[in-house]
Amino acid sequence: MTSGAEVLRAEDWDQWYSVLELAFGGVPEAPEERELYQRLTEPERSLAVWDGSEVVGTAGAFSFRVTVPGGRPVAAAGVTMVGVAPTHRRQGILTSMMRRQLDDVRARGEALAVLTASEPGIYGRFGYGIATMKVSAEIDTAQVRLTVPEGTDEVRLRRVDPREALKVCEEVYARQVAGRPGMLVRAPGWEELGLLDPPGGREGGSPLQCVLAERDGEVVGYIRYQTRPTWGLGGPDGTVVVRDLEASGPAEYAALLRYLCGIDLMRTVRLGNRPVDDAWQHLVSDLRRCVPRVRDELQVRLVEVGAALQQRSYRAPLDVVLEVSDAFCPWNEGRWRLSADGEGAACERTEAEPDLALSVRELGAAYLGGVSLSGLAAAGRVRELRPGALAQTSTAFGSDVAPWLPHGF
Repeated sequence: MTSGAEVLRAEDWDQWYSVLELAFGGVPEAPEERELYQRLTEPERSLAVWDGSEVVGTAGAFSFRVTVPGGRPVAAAGVTMVGVAPTHRRQGILTSMMRRQLDDVRARGEALAVLTASEPGIYGRFGYGIATMKVSAEIDTAQVRLTVPEGTDEVRLRRVDPREALKVCEEVYARQVAGRPGMLVRAPGWEELGLLDPPGGREGGSPLQCVLAERDGEVVGYIRYQTRPTWGLGGPDGTVVVRDLEASGPAEYAALLRYLCGIDLMRTVRLGNRPVDDAWQHLVSDLRRCVPRVRDELQVRLVEVGAALQQRSYRAPLDVVLEVSDAFCPWNEGRWRLSADGEGAACERTEAEPDLALSVRELGAAYLGGVSLSGLAAAGRVRELRPGALAQTSTAFGSDVAPWLPHGF
């Protein structure tokens, strides 16, 4: 008989993590990756379900700060490492862990929980909504030309050891965080994620490489990437696999992209995770030859509706009453009056007649400004109860830039 979800003891971490590996296909992770995640794990925020002496369910949370519209970093539980042993599926283990976890998040005073899902259909029933997307591409450098902005030639590029450049790269990253919703403020230890480079995961490619962009002696951008040289009947046909690309401005970004597209013996530049409004799409001569693909990424759950809606800013003045349904966290159920202006936002309980009706899942999807409430209404997931309220609220919830999660967790 299984136990309820219990807080993980640090000495049980190896068994706990091995069950997670089993749930994700049974292939052990590289020692370097396993060691890093052991250091990053917060045992007091991690849950285990036991069947006797055997762990059969795992779930955890990281203590993150996530940028919301307006540039403010707010506390959020980064839900992670969720798995159930194949022998114990369909026994309510996942639901019990989600119940315990959201209760714990609420008790800690965090208004948000966020996650990335291996299967996106799982978490909607627990109130999570897909809030960010990512675009990937494969730029055919033999067929695609770049048009770069003025000042690109003034940017100096310098190849460096990735670890030796870690501090300056983190400084560049930190300057970008406030400008885009969904980005994570990297706490100590998380900078190591960008350096993970186990030899067994290189797929015939080079070790991780790093190039800095500099202007007037200051580091203003960086790329981390790997080259995978191959040859076909027509000659060299290699691929550049881009891990990270961060830049402080258009010229710096273009200089780094131009460098990637000009590496000898490489024909394809593979971008695996970029914002849907990323600049490369406007620099290439032929977007179709870059084969862009869009996929869901970060899911958001409002644990405390009132507090969460007060933490972000809004693009336009707003005074709207929301009728919110939330079967899994019933403390959020009911009517909330959201008022916002240039000075801030307030969200409080009300008995006034509602203007919009929606579930907490739709609020999570729209929270970072990348998913339109009007689009959700077109799918029947938001109901307009006062004429004009939908357009007004949808506009106010929007973001000038697309939200984006730069890396998983």
